[in-house]
Amino acid sequence: MNSAQDPAKLSTNAEAGFDLRPLVAANMACTMAMMAFVSLIGPIARTLGLATWQAGAAVTVAGVIWMLLARPWGQASDRLGRRRVLLVGTAGFTLAYWVLCLFIDVALHLLPSATLAFVGLMLGRGLIGAFYAALPVGGAALIADNVAPEHRARTLASLGAANAVGLVLGPALAALLARYSLSLPFYAMAVLPALAFVVLLLTLKRQELHLKQPPRPVRLSDPRLRRPLLVAFVAMLGVSVAQITVGFFALDRLGMGPAQAAQTAGMALTLVGVALILSQMLVRKLQWPPLRMIRVGASVSALGFVACAFADSAALLGTCFFIAAAGMGWVFPAFSALAANAMDASEQGATAGSIGAAQGLGVVIGPLAGTLIYAADPRLPYLIVGALLLLVGLWPQPSPPSVQTGR
Repeated sequence: MNSAQDPAKLSTNAEAGFDLRPLVAANMACTMAMMAFVSLIGPIARTLGLATWQAGAAVTVAGVIWMLLARPWGQASDRLGRRRVLLVGTAGFTLAYWVLCLFIDVALHLLPSATLAFVGLMLGRGLIGAFYAALPVGGAALIADNVAPEHRARTLASLGAANAVGLVLGPALAALLARYSLSLPFYAMAVLPALAFVVLLLTLKRQELHLKQPPRPVRLSDPRLRRPLLVAFVAMLGVSVAQITVGFFALDRLGMGPAQAAQTAGMALTLVGVALILSQMLVRKLQWPPLRMIRVGASVSALGFVACAFADSAALLGTCFFIAAAGMGWVFPAFSALAANAMDASEQGATAGSIGAAQGLGVVIGPLAGTLIYAADPRLPYLIVGALLLLVGLWPQPSPPSVQTGR
């Protein structure tokens, strides 16, 4: 066999020259910008006279767009190359964020009708989500192109740790700047995706490996993707349920006032970011296969979610969220690696897009399902998420097909 066309050798050679740092920097910057909006939407909505459901819709629309466009972005990366898609994604994200930034600043000064403000927020946030969807898809496909299967989980964990850093720093920096003006955090954060674009443009090499094969479409019903798609959906469902219900839980179960409940929710979500960073750093040290990481991580996370249902203090709730997030830190890189390892080189872009679509579906369904179930019993969302995680964690591995021997 010609070694130039040997996928294993190509992957090994590419991994030796693969630089993950541009992807890490871009993901952290764009996640910080995304999470700053989420942390500020409450005060902005109140100032503009929006209802609570309108604020929630402005946040959720990005998940809807992510779900719809993840697969098209993945297919585009197969046709056009990962670098081009990442550059288009960050450039579009930058322009969309500046448009939203200017709209919010003008709206806070002119105080338009609630309907006009709602439409503007929906359009701006939706446009941001449309371009942001290219980043995780293009990054995951690029890693699958250049990193050997046994190392993909730990490489994806580095990317996940960067996102977790953005998850912590984005709201923290927004809260610090919001003391001066609600518009100031958006102007500050709008610089970050622009910097991400420049970093990718100047430092990200053309590192695709096409192996002389045309891109192949990937069906969502492909049996090779059944497990990673389900795990991706359940994981994002659990995260979004926790995010939407934690503040209400502090109010209703812990008997706190609004200000104290907001502080408790903020502390719990900060601990989530810290746990994700630490657990995904640990993933880099462990040489576990993706399926084992899913089993252990989902079980640990399930324990944390179930314990949340019985938390009776802010400290205990924060601890439970930390445990749940620590398990998730193992699950997230594992299902992406599991999907990539199951597919051929010509299917990696479409595969990453399919995983992104499953995550987007979890982001869309989670807030709605979480609030509806919460209305029945505040503990129920956490118990259900814990049960779902335990099911995907303990899902038995299919037996390998028997080898037929000729006689």
